Amino acid sequence: MILPRIFFNFYLNASIHVGLAVVSLMLATTLLLDVPTNYPLFGFTFFGTIVCYNFVKYGVEAEKYLIVSNTYHKSIQIFSFLCFIPALYFFAQLDTQIWTAVLLLSLLSTLYAIPLLPKTKNLRSLGGFKIYIVALVWVGFTVFLPISNVKMAISWDLGVLFCQRFILVLVLLLPFEIRDLKWDSSALKTLPQVLGIDKTKKLGIVLTVLCFFLTFLKDELYLMEIWTRLVISLVLVGVFLYGKNMQRNNLVSFWVEGIPILWCGLLWIWVIFD
Repeated sequence: MILPRIFFNFYLNASIHVGLAVVSLMLATTLLLDVPTNYPLFGFTFFGTIVCYNFVKYGVEAEKYLIVSNTYHKSIQIFSFLCFIPALYFFAQLDTQIWTAVLLLSLLSTLYAIPLLPKTKNLRSLGGFKIYIVALVWVGFTVFLPISNVKMAISWDLGVLFCQRFILVLVLLLPFEIRDLKWDSSALKTLPQVLGIDKTKKLGIVLTVLCFFLTFLKDELYLMEIWTRLVISLVLVGVFLYGKNMQRNNLVSFWVEGIPILWCGLLWIWVIFD
């Protein structure tokens, strides 16, 4: 049992799981909108997410963002460098028209960890903004890039989808905010620090319900979206109601990050058997 546990922990700690979560939300967008799948974009997003998340998690603690003393973290760093190669490969295959959007989102992700100027703060250090910056980047990659690739015109339904995705990502981030409460600096002013754990959980439930009912504001309604959103909404509500010990790393890292994968799987099965 030791070897599987080692692989499982590396799978979580090296951000492979979160990479699959981001790609799952991107695939969910293409399934909901019935647009072609851009495989280079998916490949870049998956490997780029791994590189970016590992850099944010481990690079900011390293000397000059490169020198890592911990052996385990060094293995993750090497894995991240290896992932950077296919990320560049897939980026080169993308349409040059979406390069600008990709670079802007990547820059925003980088500034989350690294200050723009030597004596300034990074975006993560801006009190109260951390969760919204992360949600904005996720929405950019999982909604804006797929529709930019097919040059889809902005519509009311797309606006609703943008709002729903932003809210969904915020909700998915709340358990992480609760988990990191004992490590986060008070200057970050995270929601659990401001509201407390119980009120943050209640906010998560309210936002989950809001996200689900926004579906009915769309001009075009599909049973596939209604039922699959209902399932993941019930799962999220269950997390906030019954996830008593959210400060356990595996509960948050595996189960919560697995919700986008679950949603994508449900959509994919619905499309196959419809």
